[in-house]
Amino acid sequence: MADTTLDDDRPGPVFDGRLARRLAGYVRPHIGLAAGALALLLVEGLLQLVGPLLTRQVIDVALPARDFDAVGQLAMLFVASLGLQFGTDYGQMVLTSLLGQRAMHDLRRDLFNHLQRLSIAFFDATPVGRLVTRVTSDVESLNELFTAGVIAGVGDLASLLAIGVLMFSMDWRLTLAAFTVVPGIYLVSHLFQSRVRAAYRDIRGRVAKLNAFLQERLTGIRVVQLFGREADEGRTFAAHNAAHRDAQLTSVRVYALYFPAIELLTTVALALLIVSAVSRVQTGLVTVGTVAAFLQLSRRFFQPLQDLSDKYNILQQAMASAERIFQLLDTTPTVPDTGVRHVARAPGAGVTVAFEGVWFRYPARGAAVPEAPWVLRDVSFTVRPGETVALIGHTGAGKTTIVSLLLRFYDPQRGRITIDGVDIRELSVSELRALVGYVQQDIFLFADDVATNIRLSAPLSDEAVAQAAARVGADRVIAKLPGGYAHRLAERGASVSVGERQLLSFARAVAADPALLVLDEATSAVDSRIEADIQRALRELMAGRTTVAIAHRLSTIISANEILVMHHGEVLERGTHEQLLEAGGLYTRLYRLEGQGAGDGNGVAAPVGGG
Repeated sequence: MADTTLDDDRPGPVFDGRLARRLAGYVRPHIGLAAGALALLLVEGLLQLVGPLLTRQVIDVALPARDFDAVGQLAMLFVASLGLQFGTDYGQMVLTSLLGQRAMHDLRRDLFNHLQRLSIAFFDATPVGRLVTRVTSDVESLNELFTAGVIAGVGDLASLLAIGVLMFSMDWRLTLAAFTVVPGIYLVSHLFQSRVRAAYRDIRGRVAKLNAFLQERLTGIRVVQLFGREADEGRTFAAHNAAHRDAQLTSVRVYALYFPAIELLTTVALALLIVSAVSRVQTGLVTVGTVAAFLQLSRRFFQPLQDLSDKYNILQQAMASAERIFQLLDTTPTVPDTGVRHVARAPGAGVTVAFEGVWFRYPARGAAVPEAPWVLRDVSFTVRPGETVALIGHTGAGKTTIVSLLLRFYDPQRGRITIDGVDIRELSVSELRALVGYVQQDIFLFADDVATNIRLSAPLSDEAVAQAAARVGADRVIAKLPGGYAHRLAERGASVSVGERQLLSFARAVAADPALLVLDEATSAVDSRIEADIQRALRELMAGRTTVAIAHRLSTIISANEILVMHHGEVLERGTHEQLLEAGGLYTRLYRLEGQGAGDGNGVAAPVGGG
């Protein structure tokens, strides 16, 4: 996998041909819009010459001849040119906006689809707020490149060329006088570019940090409130917010100095033009109308020159954003989805799952930790259709890691995991996960209606959704919700209780008709009355299927076919409940401790598993 460090503070290139070619790929499907906008910009540039030429004609020809009809005709011609300018300006703005929005729509789509394919290891190492910045702020910078950058810049260059050629053709001496300040404009623009580039880089870094901080604190708002951290987090946010404000104000100060400086130089150029023209008008070498036309052309010449400097910074911002966006798009999953083999199964049937000498360590983060310690060491076990294997052990013993490997969130460094004899790395990720019904302890529900959350992995009819809910007793909970199956849940399912979320997750697992059930203390948040209903539904669901259960309460897995006692990443003990008690090892000590803590197990739930 590529480096997952997404650097918001690194200066980007002013122009990178490789990145530009990749961006052009998003413009190509909409090339008609780009061509239309460019054509309108070129026409608009030519129309800017009409006013000065008409002015010279009025002053030098029509007024001396007292031909007021000609003055009226020329005035009407000028009004018509202004109308055409309005139309071309409107048209090119609409076309460039459409181009930018459509290209960015495609890029955002590709970014989101790519993010969904990246491995869990990437999200473990990358703050979500930074990824949000990629899909929002960075993409918006590219949108500005299309709407006010490249095409408009080409139009400005065309205008500069047309105006410059016309000025030289009218009088090259006056043109040189007007262009005397061009070196000064270049120097001021160069200083502006370097200062504003640093300011924009600082702004991007501050925005990314602000987004990352907001995402983490809002996601963990319950913890913030529970521990009374509101004031402290408010002060930290105020510091981030103030840093972002100061960075923005720095860019404002740079702009506030730049534009008046350019305006001053433009005024100096006009003054030099007038001084140079006086003697030439007196000697009859230049007409007053030509001088008037030059004054208009000069101001129109300096305007796109000033705009080009601003577009330079748009280009620089866009290249920096494009570099980060394509760095993300070039990040490859650590779990490649290249499998081509298949596992055949009958509806309702299980599969044989085997861990064969599996060793695993999580990816090291940074050079300071060149190699992480082993989390699993030589783990082997087999679970067949209709059987239940339970995993127990202290926190950090490796139970959840076994499930993560089984779901291919990660791949083991040694050994292999098979389903019906097929290495899961030879299956497509989608096929593998379609075999699994995973009920987590920390339930995640989307901000959508109940039915959508239940049919998450399969296009089920409303009747099938209702049947799945009824099998686990979730239908009684759903019936109490306003709107029933159409009731829209809050983010992460916050509008229903923890126990109700767990019931909905059971309905989701049942609806998927999995060959393999993975239960992570699936009844920990359900009261004993509802738990008994769930246990009955589970026994029906588990019949003939394969089950791997992580247990935090030993009383829930005493009927498992095999219990694996994990300790520091190794299988320390294995056997049935009776065999392990008879052995008198770690399992026995854990069981007795739980019995004492729970009043010798009186009133606990019925066991998970069967057979």
